[in-house]
Amino acid sequence: MKTRLLLLEDDLTLSETVVDYFEEQGFEVRAVYDGDEANDVIYEEKFDIFLLDVNVPSLNGFELLKSVREQGNTTPAIFITSLNSMNSLEEGFESGCDDYIRKPFELKELLLRVQTIIKREFSNKKETIINLGESVTFDTNTNEVKKDGEVVALNFKELKLLKFFLQNQDELLVHERIFDFVWDYDEEPSDNSLRTYIKNLRKVLGKDRIVSLKKLGYRFNSK
Repeated sequence: MKTRLLLLEDDLTLSETVVDYFEEQGFEVRAVYDGDEANDVIYEEKFDIFLLDVNVPSLNGFELLKSVREQGNTTPAIFITSLNSMNSLEEGFESGCDDYIRKPFELKELLLRVQTIIKREFSNKKETIINLGESVTFDTNTNEVKKDGEVVALNFKELKLLKFFLQNQDELLVHERIFDFVWDYDEEPSDNSLRTYIKNLRKVLGKDRIVSLKKLGYRFNSK
C-alpha cells in the first residue's frame, strides 16, 4: 500500500516538482495550495505525513498544524519554508511539527527526511497483530489475515479495504472516501466490485462486522 503524503505548497512549479518526484518514488501525493483547502482535506482524508509550506494563503502552515494538533491529529509533519530565524524554527516545533527543511532544498534530502519519519512511526507501533474476533487476526507487518491460524487469501483491494476499515473503525465511510483510498487515481471505481469485496470480507469477519448504510456507505464495527 502506498504511503500517502499531503503537500501544502502554493508555488505551483515547486508543488509539481515535488509531486512528480515522490510519485516516481512510489508515494501517493495529494497537492493543495492554501491553508483552508489543506484543513478541509485533512478533515476528509487520511495521510501518513504532512509536508507543509509555512507562508501560504489563508491559514499559514503554523496555524494549520496547531489547529490540526488541537483536534487530536498526530500525523507526522515536516515544514517546508524559506524562513530561517531561530524564532521561526521554535514556532514551527511548538506548533507540533516533526521536522523542518529550508528552501531551497534537494528533493533527495526531503525524501530521506520522509523515510526517516516513516521508519520511526513503524518502530513505535509495538502491536502488529490485530485481533478481529471469530479466531481472525490481521498482521500489520505482513498484511496477512489468518483464521484459525490459516492464512486467508484476499486480493490486493480487499486488503486495502480492510486496512482502511481498521484505520476508521466505527465511522461512516462514504463511498467516495472508500473509492479514493482503494482505487488508484487512474482506475475507474466500481460499485459492483466494492460490494464483492465487502461480501468476501464478511465471509471472513462475520456478517455483522461491516454494516451497510443504504445509499451512504459502510461502517466497520469495532465490536
